[in-house]
Amino acid sequence: MAESKRGQETEGRRERKRRQTRERIEQAAMTLFLQRGFEATTIEDITEAADVSKRSFFDYFPSKEEVVFAWQDSFADRLMAEIAARPAEEPSVAAIEAAISATVIASVDERGLALAELIHRTPALKARDQLKYARLEQALAEALLLRRGNAPGERSRMRVLAAVVIGALRVGGELWQQRPPGAALQDFARQILAELWTILAEFGDEAKTRL
Repeated sequence: MAESKRGQETEGRRERKRRQTRERIEQAAMTLFLQRGFEATTIEDITEAADVSKRSFFDYFPSKEEVVFAWQDSFADRLMAEIAARPAEEPSVAAIEAAISATVIASVDERGLALAELIHRTPALKARDQLKYARLEQALAEALLLRRGNAPGERSRMRVLAAVVIGALRVGGELWQQRPPGAALQDFARQILAELWTILAEFGDEAKTRL
C-alpha cells in the first residue's frame, strides 16, 4: 500500500514538472513572438530563453506554430468545461449562449489580444488559424451530446447546432478585428455576442416558416 502511494506521489511530481516545463517554454516563446515577431524568432531563441534543450522543446511542441495554438486549445478546453458545468435541465441553446459568453469574456485580456493580432498579421499563422473552428465545432458537438446522454437521433441535431454556433463565432472574430480604437474590450465582446444571438434567433424564426 505504502509503495503504491509513493508511486502515485512520484507520478504527481513528474506530471507537475512536465506541466511547469511546458508552461515555461510557452511563456518564453510567446514573449519572444510578441517582442520580435513570429518569423524572426527561432526555436533556438525559445529554448535559450526557456532554459531547455532543443530536444525538450520537441517533446512538447512539434513546431513553433503549435506553441501559438496551444492558447487556442486552452480556449476550447475552457469552453467545454463551461458547457459541462451548465445545469442538465437547461436547453442546449441557452447552455451554449451562457458558456460561450463566459469563455469569450474571460479570454479578453491583453495577452490574448496581442496573440490575436500576432496571428492576424502573420500569414503562416493566419492560414493555420482557420483550423481552430473545425476543432471547436467538433468539440462543441461532442460536449452537447454528452449533456444529452448521447440519445438516439441527437447526433445530427447537435452537429448542426454546433456548426451554426461556431460559424457565428467565426463572424464574431472578424467583427472583433474591426472594433473601433479604444473600445472597452469586454463591453465590445458582449455587444458582438448579443448581436450574433439576435441574428441566430431571427434565422430560427425564418426557418420555422419553412416547416
